[in-house]
Amino acid sequence: MTYDLSKAKERFANDLFATDVTGIEIIDVGELYAKCTLLLQPKHLNAMGAVMGGVIYTLADFAFAVAANYDTLDMVSISGDIKFLSSTNGNVLYAEARCIKKGRRNSFFDIDVTDNNGKLVAKVSILGAKILNV
Repeated sequence: MTYDLSKAKERFANDLFATDVTGIEIIDVGELYAKCTLLLQPKHLNAMGAVMGGVIYTLADFAFAVAANYDTLDMVSISGDIKFLSSTNGNVLYAEARCIKKGRRNSFFDIDVTDNNGKLVAKVSILGAKILNV
């Protein structure tokens, strides 16, 4: 199967919180894989001047959604876990989502969040479930 980046962008264009409010962009797609990016702005920072944890999780969750739903919109996250490993001095974040185990109903994804300096910022694990009768 050939994976079309423009198809993925079109499919997720209505995910307005991730794309419009937060500013996340899809930059690569593949079989049960996606890479997304976010150019950090002052609106992404918390009171301490660090990137808000919810921004990092949103980036990871969106990468999961793209990786899991490239062909059909039938999988949602039912459980997620994030480990914040370090803060970033960079101005861009990346999230790479990979399917570790694909089942008939449930699939498990690992997402690495890094910055443009190559620093691992967070590790995210998401359990996805297929929605029946879609």
